[in-house]
Amino acid sequence: MLKGIAASEGIGIGKVMIVEEHSLEYTPKTVTDTAAELERYRGAVDKFCEETTEQADALRKSAGDKEAEILEGHIQMIKDPFMGGEIEKLIEGGQCAEAALEQMCNMFIEMFSAVDDDVTQQRAADVKDIKSAILAILLGIKVVKISDAPAGTVLVAKEVTPSMTAGINKDNIVGIVTETGSQTSHSAILARALEIPAVLSVENATGKLSSGEQIIVDGSEGDVITAPSEAEISEYSAKRDAFLREKRELENYRGKKTLSASGEEYELFCNIGTPKDAVKAMAADGEGVGLFRTEFLFMDRNALPTEDEQFEAYKQAALVLKGKGLIIRTLDIGGDKEIPYLGLEKEENPFMGFRAIRYCLKNRDLFKSQLKAILRASAFGDIRIMFPLITAVEELREGKALVEEAKSDLRASGIEFDENIKVGVMTETAASGVIAHLLAKEADFFSIGTNDLTGYTMAADRGNGDVAYLYSPFQPSVLIMIKRIIKCANEAGIPVGMCGEAAANPMMIPLLISFGLTEFSVSAPSVLKVRKNISKWTKAEADKVAEDVMNMATEAEILEYLKSVV
Repeated sequence: MLKGIAASEGIGIGKVMIVEEHSLEYTPKTVTDTAAELERYRGAVDKFCEETTEQADALRKSAGDKEAEILEGHIQMIKDPFMGGEIEKLIEGGQCAEAALEQMCNMFIEMFSAVDDDVTQQRAADVKDIKSAILAILLGIKVVKISDAPAGTVLVAKEVTPSMTAGINKDNIVGIVTETGSQTSHSAILARALEIPAVLSVENATGKLSSGEQIIVDGSEGDVITAPSEAEISEYSAKRDAFLREKRELENYRGKKTLSASGEEYELFCNIGTPKDAVKAMAADGEGVGLFRTEFLFMDRNALPTEDEQFEAYKQAALVLKGKGLIIRTLDIGGDKEIPYLGLEKEENPFMGFRAIRYCLKNRDLFKSQLKAILRASAFGDIRIMFPLITAVEELREGKALVEEAKSDLRASGIEFDENIKVGVMTETAASGVIAHLLAKEADFFSIGTNDLTGYTMAADRGNGDVAYLYSPFQPSVLIMIKRIIKCANEAGIPVGMCGEAAANPMMIPLLISFGLTEFSVSAPSVLKVRKNISKWTKAEADKVAEDVMNMATEAEILEYLKSVV
C-alpha cells in the first residue's frame, strides 16, 4: 500500500496509465536580433492563449464554469502588463525567450510560495503550469494528451495540471494519483469538480507504479492499494457503492438550516479568497462568508491596489451574498511574503515578525485605504471587519481607532457606510487565547484560525516534516486553547466562529458543539457534509464526548477515542 494525501473522496478501481513528462531543458543564449526573439515569444504566448482557451472550453463542459476559470486565469496572468512587460524587457536586454520567461516566472513562483496561505500558494502552481506550457511551445515539444485514455484508467503523474485536466474524460478516468499537491491544490480542486477519487503527494508514485497494473485509489483515506486481492476488490467495491449512496443523501441537506440533533442552530459559512469564490460559496449552500482573505488584491502586481479597486472587489462579494454575512480579514501580509513593490525586509523568523496587523499599524495610509474600501462596501451588504494576528489589546484598540478615522473621512465626503459595522479578532495565537477574556470585552466577535493557532501553540511549523507529529488541533494544549477562546466569547456575549480547517473535521464537530461555537466556516465543498455531521449530535451527547476528551493527556488517546465514537 502507498500513502498520500486524501484530496478527492471516493473509491476508484482501475488500471494505471503513467503520464510521462518531457524534458524542458534548454541552453540559455544571448540574442542579438531582439526584435525577432520578441516576435518568437509573442507567437508562443498567442499559441498558449489559443490552446488554453480551447482547454477552458473543454473543462467548462466536463467540470463547470468555476473550474474553467482556473485556466482562463492563466491567460490573464501571462497577459498581465507587469508580468508580460518584464519578460519582454529581459528579451530586449538580450536574453532568449526561454530564459526571460523562466526568470520572471520563477520570481512569481517564489513570491507566491512564500505566503503561508494555501490559496495564494496555489498561484505558484498556476505560474509553474504557465511556464511549462509556454516553454514547451518555445522548444517545440508536444504536451501529453490524456483524452484518449480508455475506460477504467487511473492517471498517475508527478503533477496533474489544470491544462492536463482539461483533456480528462471523466467517464473513463476512475482515479488520480500524483507525487505532488495538497487538498487545496488545483489538482485536488479539479478532481473534486470532476468527482474523481484522488490521492496526492504519493512519494515516487510514477516509479513505484507501472502502466497497466491494477490498483485501488481510496481518495477518502489517502491510500493506494497495489496488487489488490479479489477480497480487497470486493471490499472496496462495496465501499465505493456506500460512498456514492451517501453522496446522494447529502443533497437532502441542501437548503436546510444547520441544526444539531437537539435543535441548536449554527451559522455555516465559507472561506473565500476572491469575489468569484463567493459565487462558489453560494452555489454550495453556504450561509455566508466567515473569512474573505484580501491578500489576492495585493499579489501579482507592481503597485498597491487603489481604494476604488479594493472597494469594487468587496462590493462584488457583498452583492453576490445578497445580505448574508461577509467577514473581511484585513491584509495579512509581512516579511514572509515576497511582494517586491512593498520593499519588505527579509527576516530570520518572519512568522513571528513584522506581519499582518503589525505591518498594517505601521503603514497607516495603506491600512486606512483598505478600511475605507471595506466601509464603503458595507453599504451593500452585511460586512464585518476582522483583524489578523492580534496578540495584545493595544493592537485591537489602535485598529478600531483607525476604523473610526476612516469613518470620519467618509462622513466628511458624504459617502455612505454601515455606521454600526462589527469589528472582530482572528484568534490565532497563544497570546490571543490567554487574553481572550480581555479581547472579548472590546471585540464584536471572534474567529478562531486553527491552522496558525495550532502552529503557534505547539511551536511547530506545519511545513516541517520533522515536527509534523506535533502539528494537530487535537493536541490537548490546542483543544484547551480553543475551549478557552469560545468560553470567553460566550461569557462576553459575542459570536465566536472557526475558520480553520478543523471546523470541517467530523471528529472536531462534537467538541465544538460542546464548547459553544456559534459559527463554522469551511471550504465550499464541505458545506453539506458539515451540516449533516452537525445534525448527528445532541448537545448532551457532544458534552459527554468533550468531557471524556478533555480528561485525556495525549493526542493519540484523543484520536483513538474520537474515531471510536464519531
